[in-house]
Amino acid sequence: MQSNSIELFRNNRREALEYIQSKTDMRPNYMLILGTGLGQLADEMTIETVISYDEIPHFPISTVESHAGKLLFGTLDDKEIVAMQGRFHYYEGYNMNQIVFPVRVLKENGADTLIVSNACGGMNPNYKRGDIMLISDHINLLGDNPLIGPNDNDLGPRFPDMSDPYTERLREIAQNVALNESIPMHQGVYVALSGPMLETRAEYRYLRLLGADVVGMSTVPEVTAAVHMGMDVLGISVITDECFPDSLQPVNIEEILDAAAMAEPKMTKVIIGVLEKL
Repeated sequence: MQSNSIELFRNNRREALEYIQSKTDMRPNYMLILGTGLGQLADEMTIETVISYDEIPHFPISTVESHAGKLLFGTLDDKEIVAMQGRFHYYEGYNMNQIVFPVRVLKENGADTLIVSNACGGMNPNYKRGDIMLISDHINLLGDNPLIGPNDNDLGPRFPDMSDPYTERLREIAQNVALNESIPMHQGVYVALSGPMLETRAEYRYLRLLGADVVGMSTVPEVTAAVHMGMDVLGISVITDECFPDSLQPVNIEEILDAAAMAEPKMTKVIIGVLEKL
């Protein structure tokens, strides 16, 4: 039964990969995942090929507002890049294998470095709406992960080490870029919950006690899959709302998108600066 499941996943990845490779000859080393409200980094790319998710066999479809649902192949600072303009979330009803499916496929297409972004709520009182944070570590409270089930040894080991999921070398480069560009950038811990509701005051207090600085609904599955496959990872969060229990205010998607747009130029400059140094 397990071997049948592994073979099914392999076949699905192969069909998706064959379709992608029928549309482009590019085999980029760098993969970007653009989170909620952060798809405009694609404007900095020189685009060669655009593939809609709904064209690719076995790809999930983005259902979230502001996620364009397109795979972009092109160059950024003369580096070949593949960018996901929109990602998939557990709360959309997708299982973990579906959420990380693009990372698996694009790794087989040549990507060895994942740069992931997200919009999140800031719980650290030193963080403000519109700030950016370099992810140094994460806490998985999704209640699931993409490595549960039969392990495909062709992808990675049964028990991958997660002591340094966000590659220290890349974090050091990002910190130096931010410093040189005079861009304030925090460094902290991201916690992932399933969503789609935002948290209660009591939950924010609890998450701070656990050691989290920001909270979101994504990123951890993709990073887990990337580490499993031996990829380098850089993660940057954009803080779109302030989640301080004693002064908590209701927030809506329009405000989140506005804050993402405010912070995006800083994040974009850091990512481009990192690529220049790789």
